Amino acid sequence: MGSASSMLTQYDIEEVQEHCNDLFSQQEIVSLYQRFCQLDRNAKGFISADEFLSVPEFAMNPLSQRLLKMVDGLNFKDFVAFLSAFSARASTQQKSELIFKVFDSDCNGKVSFNDILEVLRDLSGSFMSDEQREKVLTQVLQEAGYTRESYLTLDDFVKVLGSYGVKMEVEVPID
Repeated sequence: MGSASSMLTQYDIEEVQEHCNDLFSQQEIVSLYQRFCQLDRNAKGFISADEFLSVPEFAMNPLSQRLLKMVDGLNFKDFVAFLSAFSARASTQQKSELIFKVFDSDCNGKVSFNDILEVLRDLSGSFMSDEQREKVLTQVLQEAGYTRESYLTLDDFVKVLGSYGVKMEVEVPID
């Protein structure tokens, strides 16, 4: 699995499957490997930020710059582990952990009112004013028992998200 151009062995597939907590079938891992090799244009064994941006759906995502910090330089195993949060078989906890990392841009293990506000700004663009975003966020936090001054840990964040349900699924095409 060192070079992106090499073929996956059964051992490699099982190792990757274990690394992603069996959230993808062996067939899905083979399909993901083929996609990984397409993205890894120079067969370096990892995918750069520019290569990720070559995927139109990724480039158009309003959170792409935040996600790039998480995916730049991923090798195949880590690429699959990252994508595993999007699996239909991933738990709400696994999905919440990924979302938390998107919000926790300074990687301090806490999400502030301003961290959430920045993400809302990225997501809503000019469709909402800053005042509207602040009002909505303040209300959501208050309903969950928090204030604008609160710093949310992962557990707090899951508590706030839990009442809204998290749905993040990506279908892996199998050839």
